Amino acid sequence: MEPRSRSFYLLAIFFALFLLFLYGPTITIGILSFQGPGGGLTFPMRGTSLHWFRDLFEQQAVGDIWGSFGRSFLLGLMVMVTTVVVSVMGGLAFRKRFPGSTVLFYLIITSLVIPSILISLGVGLMFSQTGLDVHWSTSGFGSQLTWTLPFGLLIMFAVFNRFDKSYEEAARDLGASPWQTLRHVVLPIIAPSLIGVALFGFTLSYDEFARTLLTAGSYNTLPLEIFGMTTNVTTPVLYALGTLTTAFSLIMIGFFLCIAWWSARRKARTGSDAGKGLV
Repeated sequence: MEPRSRSFYLLAIFFALFLLFLYGPTITIGILSFQGPGGGLTFPMRGTSLHWFRDLFEQQAVGDIWGSFGRSFLLGLMVMVTTVVVSVMGGLAFRKRFPGSTVLFYLIITSLVIPSILISLGVGLMFSQTGLDVHWSTSGFGSQLTWTLPFGLLIMFAVFNRFDKSYEEAARDLGASPWQTLRHVVLPIIAPSLIGVALFGFTLSYDEFARTLLTAGSYNTLPLEIFGMTTNVTTPVLYALGTLTTAFSLIMIGFFLCIAWWSARRKARTGSDAGKGLV
C-alpha cells in the first residue's frame, strides 16, 4: 500500500479540529448536564448524576419550559406543512418561464441575505401598526416563513430542473387528469425531496431565535425561553435542558430519515413488482 502523504495528515488534523469546533460546545454542555447535586456551570465536575434532569422536570421556578416547547413544536409543524405545500406549488409554477419570473425569484431569495433581526422588527411593526396581535402563531409564523420558504423553493427548483417530463406525458397519454398525474406520478417521484423540505422547515423553525424575537408576542417559544433562562438560572439545569432539546432535534432528524428510507424502499419494491408484472 502506498504511504499517505503529509498533506493527507494535515488535512485530517484540520478536519478533526473543524469537527471539534462544530460539536465541542454541544458535547461540553452534554457532559456538564450530568453534574452531581453540588455541581456548577464549569469544570471540574463534582460527581455525576441525573440530578439536574430530575430537577428540570420537578421544579416550577425554571420558567415556562414545557409551554414554550409545545409552542415551538406546534409552530414547527405549521411552518413545515406550509413550506412543503408552497414549495411544491412554487416549483411547479417555475417549471415554465413567465413574465417577471426572474424578478420574483430574486425577491424570494432576498430574505436569506437580509439580517434576521430586521425581518423580525419589520414583521412585528407591520402587525402592531395595522392593529393585529403580535403573536407567535401569526406574526411569528409569518416571519419564520421568510426563512424556511426560500430553502424549500430552492430545493424544489433543483428537483424539477432534472425531473423527466416523459413520466407525465406517459400518464396523460394513458388518460390521467392533471390532478391524477400530480398525485400518482409527480408526488411519488419527488417524495424524498419533500421529506428533505419538511425536515428543513421543521428544524429551522424549531431552533429559530432572531426572527421570533420581536414577533412572538407575550408567549415565548423554546429558543426565547432558553435565552431568558440564561439571565436568571445559574445551575446545570440549563445544561440539562440544552441536552434534552438537542436530543429531541436528533430524534426528529432520525424520524425524517426513517421516513425517507421507508419511502425509498417502498418505491424500489413497487418498481420491482411492476417489472415482474411486465414479465
